[in-house]
Amino acid sequence: MRKYASRFRTSPRPAATGGRERRPHNLFEAAAAYVAARAEDDQDGIDEASAWVSPEALSFGVSELACRAVIALARERDESPRTVARDLLGLPAA
Repeated sequence: MRKYASRFRTSPRPAATGGRERRPHNLFEAAAAYVAARAEDDQDGIDEASAWVSPEALSFGVSELACRAVIALARERDESPRTVARDLLGLPAA
């Protein structure tokens, strides 16, 4: 997975703030911030996180976050990932 993640890193130059350089955000930071902002209905946070990486990278990161979240919830509930994913989306049991 590392080789894919490295393809989706953010802009090549770090952003400068207050006279010092900050490191760029990676796709997983962007995905976490984006999903959290969506959950909190925070449009400014959504816009900010969306600007950290390319749309493709953000999509990959959100997908990876969704997979990890479903797996964690499935383990916690002692259910299959399929059951948890369908339940989260309000779909009937398969």
